[in-house]
This record gives sequence, structure tokens and C-alpha cells, in this order.
Amino acid sequence: MKKALVISGGGSKGAFAGGVAQYLMKKENRDYDLFLGTSTGSLMVSHLALGMLDELKELYTNVNQETIFSNNPFTIRKVAGEKVVNINHFNTLINFIRGRKTFGESKNLRSLIKRKITKEMYHQIQNNDKEIVVTVSNLTANQIEYKSSKDCTYEDFCDWIWGSCNYVPFMSLLEKNNQQYADGGFGSLVPIREAILRGATEIDAIILETEVTQFNRIPSKNPFALLFDVFDFMLTHVERHNITIGKLAATNKNVKLNLYYTPTVLTTNSLVFDERLMRKWWKSGFKYAKSKREELMSEFRPDVLTDKEIEEGIDDVNNLNIKH
Repeated sequence: MKKALVISGGGSKGAFAGGVAQYLMKKENRDYDLFLGTSTGSLMVSHLALGMLDELKELYTNVNQETIFSNNPFTIRKVAGEKVVNINHFNTLINFIRGRKTFGESKNLRSLIKRKITKEMYHQIQNNDKEIVVTVSNLTANQIEYKSSKDCTYEDFCDWIWGSCNYVPFMSLLEKNNQQYADGGFGSLVPIREAILRGATEIDAIILETEVTQFNRIPSKNPFALLFDVFDFMLTHVERHNITIGKLAATNKNVKLNLYYTPTVLTTNSLVFDERLMRKWWKSGFKYAKSKREELMSEFRPDVLTDKEIEEGIDDVNNLNIKH
């Protein structure tokens, strides 16, 4: 059997995925052979493949806007206790004057990747039997590409992770080998099918969205907000398509597929990195995975009675005693 862990894109919501993965690997002792990540998922899989859960938690619960952006295109302010995101006109203008192709720059994220995913870690991954795959969107060739840790150098590996995380046009554009790359989520937000094509027979897929839509967006008030809403609409439908195709492929290949959605809407802007919220989401992910696994186990163990069955059984016994 070949087990795979798949983590979808989701920006700051990756903290929730970290909590889920921590429970599955530490409490359920799930041992994976293959790790696939898109966007924020690609940033997590190296640590997960090496079992570095504590280091990953430290990383994901201590980042902020400055950790990610070298030129932040957003301003964040509180309105009635809620965070509202608007365009930073000055920073965006500076980027255009400099001849950049995007509203903002995420070079700080590239530096963070080099610091947190070291050459030593890369060599450890190369020397064990784990495989890491990250998803990138090749805008030049108009196709999705899957980059394996077994097929690239350390520098390339860091580039592909960075490219997979870059939610253009709000973050940097990766230009490599005379081609332009962006967030893998634009085409493959949840790479379940790729895990199956690479031989996975059992898959745990962490999806950083709710299973059903739980809110309506408020009307956009400026072109920047409208662009964000359009991208979010597109990615929602890409995600659903990926999951549908993944389910069909799993059924066709007789692959066991476990899906872990977020139970509630965590945020409407996953490019806002709030340390306090991300710590909370990590804990929520851990608790949710525990409840989900208990639910799955009860489904596969007919000897485990539900509360309703226990109550019905007590009533039956009481009725029997009355008759006697």
C-alpha cells in the first residue's frame, strides 16, 4: 500500500491543515509515502515528510504580513471589530514605477523558504523513501506542472515551492527557464488525481474550504476587491472540479479517499496573516481531525453503538423487564 497526504491551497488557512496533519501523524500514527501540496500546502510538505511537526507549527503560528511581503499591496483596518482589506495605492504605484508585473512582491517569502527548508532537510528528503510533489501553474505553456523532490536541485526545489505559493497578481511572478509560473491552485488546487496517478492506494486530503458554501459575499466596492472576488469564485470552482475528478479516479482505481474540510469559514481573505488567528486555527484543525477520525472509525466498526442505539437498547431492556 502507498499512502499519500494531499494539502490544498489556502494561504494563511494552512495553519488549520497543520493541526489536522499533526493529529493524523502523531495521534493516529499515519505514515505517508507521498506528500502533495498546492500553494500553502507546498510550503508544508517538506516538514511533514520529515516529521518536523513542532518546527512547522512554529513557522505557521508566527508569520505576519512582513514575513511574506517585501511590498505589501494591502492595507488592513478594523471596522466594527472586523478586519477589512483594501488596496495600498502607494505600494502598488511603486511596484508599477519599478516595472514590476504584479501589485505586490513576496520576496520575503522566498527568503523564509530558504531559511526554513534548509539544504540539510532537502538532502534528508532525497535520502529517505518519501516523495514530495508541489504544484505550479505554467502560464507560458498554459498547463499545470507537478514538481517532484526526486527530480530537481535544492535551488529549483525552493523556487517551485515559492512559485506554487505566489497568488499573482498580488504576489511575485516566478520567471524561470524563460517561462512564467504562478500559484498551482489556478489549475490544481487539490491534486488528488495526481496522487492516484503516482500510485497512491490510500489518500488523506486536507481541503481548506468548507464542503458547502456558507456565506454570500458583499458587493465589491472597487476594482481591487472585484478582482479578488473573481479569483475566489474561480478557485472555488477549480477546487470542486478537482475533488470531483479525484473522487471518480479513486472509485475507478479502488483507492481509499478521506476528505478533511474546514467545518466553518475561517477567513474571507487568506492573504491576511494574523498570528493569533493562525494559532487558533492550528488547534481547531487538531480537534477537527480527532472528531473526524472518530466518526470514520464508528462507520467502519459495527460493534460500536451510537448514542441513539444505546438509548433504544435501554428502552428495549426496560420494556422487557416490565413485561416480566
